[in-house]
Amino acid sequence: MPAALTIPLLRFHSAEGIFAWQDGKAISAQRFLTDVVALAEQLPAAPHVLNLCADRYRFAVGFAAAMVRKQASLLPPNLTPDLIARLSRQYPKLYCLTDSQQNNPGSLPTLRYPDLSNISLTQTAMPEIPAAQVAAIVFTSGSTGNPMPNEKTWGAISRSVTAEASRLGILKRSDLTLLGTIPPQHMYGFESTVLIAMQGGVILHAAKPFFPADISASLNQIPGPRALVTTPVHLRTLIASNTALPKLELIVCATAPLSRELAVQAEQEFGAPLLEIYGFTEAGQIASRHTAVTDQWRTFGGLTLHQKGDIVYVSGGHVVGELALNDVVELHSDTTFLLHGRNADLINIAGKRTSLASLNHHLNNIEGVQDGVFFMPDEKMKNTARLAAFVVAPGLDIHAILQALRQRVDPVFLPRPLHKVDALPRNSTGKLPQVNLRKLLQQCNGE
Repeated sequence: MPAALTIPLLRFHSAEGIFAWQDGKAISAQRFLTDVVALAEQLPAAPHVLNLCADRYRFAVGFAAAMVRKQASLLPPNLTPDLIARLSRQYPKLYCLTDSQQNNPGSLPTLRYPDLSNISLTQTAMPEIPAAQVAAIVFTSGSTGNPMPNEKTWGAISRSVTAEASRLGILKRSDLTLLGTIPPQHMYGFESTVLIAMQGGVILHAAKPFFPADISASLNQIPGPRALVTTPVHLRTLIASNTALPKLELIVCATAPLSRELAVQAEQEFGAPLLEIYGFTEAGQIASRHTAVTDQWRTFGGLTLHQKGDIVYVSGGHVVGELALNDVVELHSDTTFLLHGRNADLINIAGKRTSLASLNHHLNNIEGVQDGVFFMPDEKMKNTARLAAFVVAPGLDIHAILQALRQRVDPVFLPRPLHKVDALPRNSTGKLPQVNLRKLLQQCNGE
């Protein structure tokens, strides 16, 4: 069948049905459409917007209003002054939409999200967005250079989240609310909490809780059924806190490798299946696995994998052309595979090879370790790499941690130095940017 020329802004929602929960109040799909049209009229005439709304519902309204005005939303990996300055040069008419003074890069023209509560509810016609229209521009993390832009058309991201909703078994689940602990500006949060509500028929939760008590409170604000969209870091913190959660139907996890041990523990603790999502910026989400049961990943419907030399490529479905995976992949078929870590994480010391992901797995499986990470500094002495590691383990001393590591990894990969810290410098999605680890090492070394 030929691809659709346009795709409606919302699918599988009735006008009177609930589209979102915000501060414990239900918001209908018709209210959402009314807000979108009202905000679209107030947006400046510009081709690009930086949507920094912290409230997920307001972010969704801003994203949809921008599409109605044929504007693309930028989703950069960070908001450093240097990157904002570069974006301003690259996108000369760029402006910012925000709902908070704290989320306000002062160098950009800024529109404060207006109060739309007084706008009368109207029978707004469903906006139809061209499938070929660029809806968002997502940037790589820039860990190996400058962040690179990736244009996402409305048709591609609609197909992506529809495939995700089908795989998760929640397509057209108009009674199911998804609460996300990751911001909507991150690709995972964007797809799995915002777009999936717009195109998959589920309900969006406006909150972005971080601490366990806040996650519990946000879930208790709404009637069931409920699903939690989160990260391994949030899961580990939730379990360690012994915070009680209301009944969950599903847990979705991504952004960092998830161990089977943690997945099993989460399913036992919260009584819901946990499905892990795999993807990368250029392609978006491409596969899932039931981590507590299997290590094998399975691609979303319509996607296939093929290998050329040492590189594995994905194509079909929502992916435009063929895109190379940045990970070490072991193909089992054209739709199933194992992951063995990122290409960039592979290290070679004294002729022996391993991956940082493997080392992190062993470190975090030591009893008493709450959080830990290995780090390969940029500096090398006489071509000999010096691995460092940071660990949060209040009840253990460094000697005990090193002794436990010796039972798990080759001695050449023992960290020199190993630093005990109060917390790791994770960002809002639970990731550990290289720049943060570099600064932490300098602090620990007294530099």
